[in-house]
Amino acid sequence: MNQQFELFDITNPCIGVCTSNKKGYCFGCLRSRPERQLWHEMTTEQRREVLRLIVGRKQRIEQMRQRKGEQLGFDFEDTAEAGKLF
Repeated sequence: MNQQFELFDITNPCIGVCTSNKKGYCFGCLRSRPERQLWHEMTTEQRREVLRLIVGRKQRIEQMRQRKGEQLGFDFEDTAEAGKLF
């Protein structure tokens, strides 16, 4: 298998929130506890896999938010109050 030369190290996805849910997933970077603890020991391929998993987690969270909005009968983005909250 051909190995690709890496010019840049894969940046740690930590955004400094560092608060976890009951299952150990960080609210900031969406990594599991082991993914956070072992990041500096991971190979480039392992880090890429973690980043791929994070993308999937973000998509699932967005889908859940959309379903909740549909259940409530309004779109959070279109409310006038949304601009005041963020």
